[in-house]
Amino acid sequence: QVQFVESGGGLVQPGGSLRLSCAASGFTFSSYAMSWYRQAPGKERELVARVSTGGYTNYADSVKGRFTISRDNAKNTVYLQMNSLKPDDTALYYCNAVIWSIAYWGQGTQVTVSS
Repeated sequence: QVQFVESGGGLVQPGGSLRLSCAASGFTFSSYAMSWYRQAPGKERELVARVSTGGYTNYADSVKGRFTISRDNAKNTVYLQMNSLKPDDTALYYCNAVIWSIAYWGQGTQVTVSS
């Protein structure tokens, strides 16, 4: 079955950095686009970044220039490098893929940006 295991979240001060990882299994990883979403308390889940099978990327305006999504098909893993973190980046971050029109989600990893 499709599974995602996210890791790398934590507490960081404003201006700091974190690198999230999402290890995928149960499907042909290289054949699908991968995305990171986030959801802050009281807010809707939003797309943060997406990487296509060919490595093309797109980002939410709020994270452009600060976050970088990448994928390693040999390791079945997608990453989210987050720099210059702000308190508004505080959220539960989820890994996502849409496979045969079904959206699959990981359990999420918490990112808290606070001094």
